[in-house]
Amino acid sequence: MESESYSGYSVWGHAVLQQEDILQPERYAASGTITSSGKLVEASGILAYFDTEEEAQHAGLDWARAWVDAHG
Repeated sequence: MESESYSGYSVWGHAVLQQEDILQPERYAASGTITSSGKLVEASGILAYFDTEEEAQHAGLDWARAWVDAHG
């Protein structure tokens, strides 16, 4: 999980390990969350799947920043 402050909100990028079959390579589901004063403002569902945890976290952060830009 990676977080940052953005336009008065806390935005979070999440990477959730997805491994359906032990023979398949690891993949990470990306999602994002926006909070304000410790309270949930908005959360995405699964945005996409990525090969690395870092890529998934960045996709979640990108989604959260875009949401704040559109709604903040």
